[in-house]
Amino acid sequence: MEDPWADSAPSSNPLGSSQQGADDDDATTALLSTTTAAAAAPSGAGSSAAGASAAPSSSSSARPSRITPRRIVAQPTRLEAVEDDPLGRSARPHPPPAAMPLRPGPPDPHRILDDEDDTDVGGLRRARPPPPVQPALPSPVQTTTHPSVSLEQAARPSFHITVGDPCKVGDLTSSHIVYSVRTKTTSKAYKQPEFEVRRRYRDFLWLYNTLHANNPGVVVPPPPEKQAVGRFESNFVESRRAALEKMLNKIAAHPTLQLDADLKLFLESEAFNVDVKHKERKEPNLGESKSVLGSLGFGVGGGNKFVEHDDWFHDRRVYLDALENQLKALYKAMESMVAQRKAMAEAAADFSASLHALSTVELSPTLSGPLDALSELQLTIRDVYERQAQQDILTFGIIIDEYIRLIGSVKQAFQQRQKAFHSWHAAESELAKRKAAQDKLLRQGRSQQDRLNQVNAEVMDAERKVHQTRLLFEDMGRLMRAELDRFEKEKVEDFKSGVETFLESAVEAQKELIEKWETFLMQLDAEDDETVFYRPPVVQTNKPAGNTAVDRARATIHEDSD
Repeated sequence: MEDPWADSAPSSNPLGSSQQGADDDDATTALLSTTTAAAAAPSGAGSSAAGASAAPSSSSSARPSRITPRRIVAQPTRLEAVEDDPLGRSARPHPPPAAMPLRPGPPDPHRILDDEDDTDVGGLRRARPPPPVQPALPSPVQTTTHPSVSLEQAARPSFHITVGDPCKVGDLTSSHIVYSVRTKTTSKAYKQPEFEVRRRYRDFLWLYNTLHANNPGVVVPPPPEKQAVGRFESNFVESRRAALEKMLNKIAAHPTLQLDADLKLFLESEAFNVDVKHKERKEPNLGESKSVLGSLGFGVGGGNKFVEHDDWFHDRRVYLDALENQLKALYKAMESMVAQRKAMAEAAADFSASLHALSTVELSPTLSGPLDALSELQLTIRDVYERQAQQDILTFGIIIDEYIRLIGSVKQAFQQRQKAFHSWHAAESELAKRKAAQDKLLRQGRSQQDRLNQVNAEVMDAERKVHQTRLLFEDMGRLMRAELDRFEKEKVEDFKSGVETFLESAVEAQKELIEKWETFLMQLDAEDDETVFYRPPVVQTNKPAGNTAVDRARATIHEDSD
């Protein structure tokens, strides 16, 4: 069988057939010498010698002459694993693909294949693998990702309103608190993106009532309740300020209320009282919604008792009544807890005064020092209790009070829906009367034609009112469903945030107390060092006493000792 790697086919005998018999002996002698040389050669060259002797044995031609070119036969290369590699590499054979045999190539003049993975193995060139891809490094520019929102929310203007700087103005009979209302907005309806006005509490109350009248069925965030006693105390003023700020921000975040013209008047007007009086004089021409509601008798309450026919609204009304009772009970319990914290603060102050008096009587520094340090520690405990009581009101108590008032606002929206229902049925009753008069005139014949035309017009007007009141009642029902869903979502978020803040403040207060007690105990352990505790200076008897309970107690004790 002819070798497939042969460069050329076997050629014919150049000396002719006459010399074939004479050269058989020479061919046999050459074959025997070749076989003997192959047996004596090393094993590595055995394969090539055997391959070289196989070619002449398969041919019957005579010995080629010196002028005949030697036939070059390409032999297959066998790869063997090298155990002891001086370079420390693992020489693993790479078999060529079956579909594409590898051919020996010329040496690489540019030394591209000098890498470990690209070296020629046995004269066979392999494909150069691609360079390793480096992982992407984080960008030095910090980018902030925001959660995706809908297009409607993205196009909605943003508001950031702060209520601050409460100050008391007026004389003894007309004194009141005035707040500064600062607004930052992206709405193009306002003249400037940032502005500030001054408002008092009754202005916030006017805004609440006006928004309720302008937007029937919408749950308007209410302002805090009035308080006749203690309305100028710092704690009450701060809690009212926080409640008014939350009210304005919730109104500005509402998709319907933020478009109300009265909100723009409240936030932007410099001469607010004058603008409100001017607006009240033009009340009938302010908007079509108010005129429609007034013409439909919406502001007049129905005389009949309202019976809810929708099970969904009935269940929500029962739920809101139960929720209101539970929140009121929770707020009462929180007020009791705050009162107990304040009582504990006062008790800690009295205890501190007694310890200080005892430390001044004691002669031994080893006892008077720890007693006075314990007195100072009780003053710190008093401050922690007072601060925690104030934080409980401003974090969790204000949320409870806000949702008690919000439930009242939801009930007011329910009452507006009831008025719309009564207006609808009143319009239907009026339509029935008009149709009865129309039927009576029709039975009388053509003698009352003018009267009949008038009654027909009245019937058409009554039908129009029935249609409008029915649509108004149905629209309010759909709007209130969406408002109650919004109320539930905001309630969950606000209470979750309030409880987390309440717990965090409680944990921080306890950590502070533990740290103070541990420091005091470490000082007690150092009994040999008398300078650990600070020795208080001698209290001057001619120094006027303060207004705190500690100062009064200490002054009384010093007077008794004298």
